[in-house]
Amino acid sequence: MPNREISMDAILESLKKIENRKVLPKDQRPSREQAEDAVRVLLQWMGEDIEREGLLDTPKRVAKAYLELFGGYDMDAGEVLGRTFEEVGGYDDMVLVRDIPFHSHCEHHMVPIIGKAHVAYLPDGCVLGLSKIARTVDIFARRLQTQENMTAQVAHTIDDALQPRGVAVMIEAEHMCMAMRGIRKQGSTTMTTAYTGAFHDSPEEQQNFFAMLRMGRD
Repeated sequence: MPNREISMDAILESLKKIENRKVLPKDQRPSREQAEDAVRVLLQWMGEDIEREGLLDTPKRVAKAYLELFGGYDMDAGEVLGRTFEEVGGYDDMVLVRDIPFHSHCEHHMVPIIGKAHVAYLPDGCVLGLSKIARTVDIFARRLQTQENMTAQVAHTIDDALQPRGVAVMIEAEHMCMAMRGIRKQGSTTMTTAYTGAFHDSPEEQQNFFAMLRMGRD
């Protein structure tokens, strides 16, 4: 299967723009009824008869599904990562959570991105609950995304909340905008990486990260 690898250097500087992305407050968003009307317009634009039985409840179902699929807009990853644990027995080696499954949606075509994330950090006196890392991935996945932005957001958010010696994030995913439309290349995967701190500055730490990712798979 063909792979496309993207490495983002100087990640902290580039992330400042991402952090400024605007999320509309709930009181400024269209109503649920307006969202359902928009679905009806799209169905008609496609050529469908919105009065036929199979489509009568489709606008309500789509609106409900979107509340779940894009629920990340109403979640704050910083709050999720707010609690840390300092009783670590002096542990200061790498913590890696790998193979975190996720599904997101491409912000260009609004079709699925399906993949898995691998997140590691080097503790500096405290650690996170492991589920918090998976939840952070999920929060950013449940928004319209590019894979590059999502990789960077996960890395920067953990780095900012935990203040570790370094964070490493790798995401590998298949994009349905390539598989279902356009060039239509099924099975093509995209890989992105983001590093902060010691992972960014030390090739040796990057090698350790990749070695742990491969552990038990060779």
